[in-house]
Amino acid sequence: MRYPIVTLLLILLGATSAPFGQPSQKEAREIIDKVDRLLRGDSSLGWVEMTVATRQWKRTTELRIWSEGTEKVLVRVEAPKKDQGTATLRVGDNIWNYLPKIDRVIRIPTSMMMASWMGSHFTNDDLVKDSRLIRDYDIKIDFEGTRDRVEVYEFFLTPRPEAPVVWGRIIYQIRKSDLMPISGKFYGEDGQLKRVANFSEYETMDGRLVPTRMRMSPEDKPGEYTEMKYKELDFDVKIPEKVFSLNSLRGS
Repeated sequence: MRYPIVTLLLILLGATSAPFGQPSQKEAREIIDKVDRLLRGDSSLGWVEMTVATRQWKRTTELRIWSEGTEKVLVRVEAPKKDQGTATLRVGDNIWNYLPKIDRVIRIPTSMMMASWMGSHFTNDDLVKDSRLIRDYDIKIDFEGTRDRVEVYEFFLTPRPEAPVVWGRIIYQIRKSDLMPISGKFYGEDGQLKRVANFSEYETMDGRLVPTRMRMSPEDKPGEYTEMKYKELDFDVKIPEKVFSLNSLRGS
């Protein structure tokens, strides 16, 4: 099944109504887990429009994305033609890039996890998602009330000791009415705000309410952003195992 201008970042925020009163600590963790899964998705095949805007230039790339669970992702550039075939494969903790112009597969080392992915404001770590929020962060509700005339919860996430994470803290703002994510603020270990993710254009797709756009903006580069918008997306598709292989990464 295909949908025009559907969602961003896959699915899995299945809740349709907010709990009564302020969530307990257990419920808070469950909500954040759903938001975390929203960014990962389940089995899916999507066509995505990614727009990257910097101070010097702006470009739009069309991507095809296959995903299976939280461990397997293949992303391939379909347009523009000059970048066609460029691809990224993630299996477990491993991530590779394929550069068709030099016909070379490059494995990304751990030291490069915070480097830009495909020239965007996302990082290799965003794709790998080596950490899970409910596993690696302590979660509490820091605010409950009105922000910009919308009733929200604000969840404050701080890393647990020895957790292998890159953020010093994260603040997620969630709509109370339907538990949809509104924004995520990511702070470094120095306590400084590093980037902001904003979710918008909520639509019902395949019986689930989801945000259809997400814009990531770096705090130290005013006016710059990367925006992801799904043009088509199929859910719960059967993806052959060979899709998540180095041969498939090369397009063979």
